[in-house]
Amino acid sequence: MMDNTFAAIPIFVAVVECGSFSSAAEKLSITKSAVSKRVTQLEDELGIRLLNRTTRKLSLTEAGERYYYHVSQALSFAQQGSDAVTELQGEPQGKLKITAPMSFGVLHVATLIAEFLTRYPKVEIDLQLEDQMVDLVQGGFDLAIRIGHLPVSNLVAKRLVRCRSVLCCSPDYLSRHPAPQKPADLLQHNCLVYSYFRGGSEWTFTQNGSDFKVIPTGNLSVNNSEAIRRALLDGLGIGQLPTFLVSKDIRAGKLHAIMTDYPLPEHAIYAVFPERKHLPHKVRAFMEFISEKLGTDQPYWDQGIF
Repeated sequence: MMDNTFAAIPIFVAVVECGSFSSAAEKLSITKSAVSKRVTQLEDELGIRLLNRTTRKLSLTEAGERYYYHVSQALSFAQQGSDAVTELQGEPQGKLKITAPMSFGVLHVATLIAEFLTRYPKVEIDLQLEDQMVDLVQGGFDLAIRIGHLPVSNLVAKRLVRCRSVLCCSPDYLSRHPAPQKPADLLQHNCLVYSYFRGGSEWTFTQNGSDFKVIPTGNLSVNNSEAIRRALLDGLGIGQLPTFLVSKDIRAGKLHAIMTDYPLPEHAIYAVFPERKHLPHKVRAFMEFISEKLGTDQPYWDQGIF
């Protein structure tokens, strides 16, 4: 019975942290019915109910709160023990689960995976690309690539490289509309908006230490920056996009950077990971690898642009 109890602890902890049987099942890559069965067995073996189940949500009973407090710490210590051992391994190995923004991931992470796995053949990568920010702990991720402002959290962030953005449009759009010279001119233009932009609804520009803000208006709002790039190339309007996405188009003359006297705020690209006493060798190896490949102060995609 004790073996079954220990085996059910990670499942119970996942249910509590994810807030549902279905989310826990997805995190653990098992069926929802298997999760429910193991938690029920755990309650039967302990002789007490740990969770209140309703059609809308799960909540911990008093016994469940006490049990979770102790077993979650035990599970954390077990993970630290595993990390401490893998840190001593001569070669990175094991499954490495990474999340990254869609466009950046496709262009600048996925293209490096083959080389990384060739260098470290004992590592297996699970790369998930998603523009919306995901919960690293709930999703079971070892590492996230994130861009721009980072919310306050207990995650650890390592700055990888700077991230610049430019206001741009196609030569075709400029042939049909006068080029804006200052932020206020944008009110007369069709501005394409990235709906996941964490800077809010305003576009902010800087000149001589002063900020100028504009609320852009236009006929396209989309949650993927590659879709905005496509619309810009088709001459639909003006957009602000990171140079990691449009640098090739600017060098090729397919897009023009405009209002360069009013630069956009500069951000950075980070590697983010849950705080651990011992950082797994596979995580450290990937961070060092991607830092080496992206560049330092001047990322490779900005060469010839600034």
